[in-house]
Amino acid sequence: MDPPPPLPDRILTAFSPSRTPQDLRVVYFWTLVSIAAVYLPLVNESPARVILALPMILFFPGYSLVAALFPGEREIDGLERLALSFGLSIAVVPLIGLALNYTPWGIRLDPIVICLVLFTLAMAAIAQYRRSLLAQDERFRVPFRGIFSSVKQEFLPREGSRTDRILSAILLIAIVAALGTTLYVIAVPKEGEKFTEFYILGGERKAADYPTDLVAGVPGSIIIGIGNHEYRNTTYVVELYEIDQEFDPVTNTSVIHAMEKVSSWNVSLPHNTTFEEARPFTLRSAGTNQLKFLLFIDQAPPETRKGMDRINESYRDLHLWVRVRPQP
Repeated sequence: MDPPPPLPDRILTAFSPSRTPQDLRVVYFWTLVSIAAVYLPLVNESPARVILALPMILFFPGYSLVAALFPGEREIDGLERLALSFGLSIAVVPLIGLALNYTPWGIRLDPIVICLVLFTLAMAAIAQYRRSLLAQDERFRVPFRGIFSSVKQEFLPREGSRTDRILSAILLIAIVAALGTTLYVIAVPKEGEKFTEFYILGGERKAADYPTDLVAGVPGSIIIGIGNHEYRNTTYVVELYEIDQEFDPVTNTSVIHAMEKVSSWNVSLPHNTTFEEARPFTLRSAGTNQLKFLLFIDQAPPETRKGMDRINESYRDLHLWVRVRPQP
């Protein structure tokens, strides 16, 4: 018996383009298509983004994992392989999101896309290598031509009466219509509740470690986050104020003694996108005890609206209690 070829030669042979199995070619191709659907202009704003990217979440990660675990033809049958592909995808994707939640990158679009793509391609590459180690007749392969012939024979039989052919054609049309309706519902979902996320984060991009101990005249920084779920392109106006506010326990109300604008800026966001940015600020008064963040949609009210009237007119407002010391 001849000795097996060296490992580098086996790897080169396994990953030769001409030896790549057809089903794994589909996995590689669809992965690239999904990336394009997420990042290409115009495409990523159309229903095609959902149609092309959804299989990358619900099917291909699990399929590539099953292919890596079971490279042989007789290990599991096609129906089990199909069911496991959907089931494992539904399990793997949330686990990737959970792992990302404990990393500095967090659960955001770019880290999720990168991790899903790397996982799917890695599992597909392992599957391709493991199949190459098996004999030709033992390797799993998807009988694409056989599937097409079976479907054609089932829905467009040459034998049988004219009534049978008509009923088969009606059934095929009904299946295509059902699939089309499902894709339409996924691609053009019904509008839900319209709202905007408005939040502040500390220096580590977490809801902690806020800059609460400040010095008048010394620059500070805080991260402002806005998430647009208004089902339209929206322009926001953000205003930051330093406030000297006192709570009166007798009347159970807060009294604003001073309210000065620190800065303001505009942010334009498409629907279903999130904006985060570290904003520098410098407080002037040592009497300030609160930072107030106001969010307005489209435009801010006139400057004549001040104090609580302006706060009440804002779409969203946040505050941060601070201590501002005078410069030494």
